[in-house]
Amino acid sequence: MESTTKNRQPESVLRALIASAYGEGQVPDEPGFADEITEGWFNVAYRIRLRDGRRVVLKIAPPADVPVLTREVGMMRAELEAMRLVSSLTSVPVPRVDHADLSHSIVDADLFFMEYVDADNFGLAAEAGRIDAATIAAGNRELGALNREINAVVGERFGPVTGEGFATWREAFTQLLEEVLADGERVGIDLGWEPDEVRSVLADNAAALDEVTEPRLIEVDLWTKNSMSRDGRIVAVLDHERAMYGDPLMEAGLSGLDIPEFGDPTDFMAGFGVTELTETQRTRRRLYSLLLAVTMIVETRYRGHTDTVVYDFARRTLDGLMAAFGRTH
Repeated sequence: MESTTKNRQPESVLRALIASAYGEGQVPDEPGFADEITEGWFNVAYRIRLRDGRRVVLKIAPPADVPVLTREVGMMRAELEAMRLVSSLTSVPVPRVDHADLSHSIVDADLFFMEYVDADNFGLAAEAGRIDAATIAAGNRELGALNREINAVVGERFGPVTGEGFATWREAFTQLLEEVLADGERVGIDLGWEPDEVRSVLADNAAALDEVTEPRLIEVDLWTKNSMSRDGRIVAVLDHERAMYGDPLMEAGLSGLDIPEFGDPTDFMAGFGVTELTETQRTRRRLYSLLLAVTMIVETRYRGHTDTVVYDFARRTLDGLMAAFGRTH
């Protein structure tokens, strides 16, 4: 996926980063030692072969001068903390972090090296027809179970995994929506709705958020394309930068309840341990989808999209969600 946030670097800089992380003895001699992993939407990632033949992955945050959403500022540090939490407090498989550099001494951005997981991207393999239906269903159930285990980690405050956070989930979620609405207003993007109309939907339904009283670690972006599969099992969960403490019902695996294009969530929900939602839970889930739709619209301006495919889809999705909340133009 192409994006202005991808902080690509020449081989000379990649060599310097390898030397810093693994020592001069691991710097490759030959060219072509790094291949960009192109599926991501935000950070640039490279698959790198060290001199001894070992493969690792390097992730680099966006350039300092490229505008990002408010919530995305310093997001790689949140990812590192989330990976630490998941690896130390759960049995969920995450790649081992080999080296993190937050000094900006070589590249003016946060970055880290992690182990390379030799497996198929579960979502991409399923999409390409390389996995049969039964294995896909089992994989989605396994993802749901892994996500439930992550959600068992309890924090002290709602909101970011790094920083002060909030005493209530209502405050934390309201902040998320306010930030992305302000990000959209800053670049003058058309949501199809006045920001105050979106705010009023939250105000009218915010009481549903008060049912959430325990800050649980949530991934927010755990879906099939952020997981790796081998021999029919999930062997790694990737891309933890959006993790926070909040409501497990905000997890991406449930998005299909409101946005059918994201797929039938039945198998995921079976592993997740949720089969039916109460009316209040349904309202919360719809609010989370509303935030997702607004974010997707606003992101298109910050990512420098050259076509309107994602924008048009997100606009239609937001219209549908507003209608579900009883709002019409």
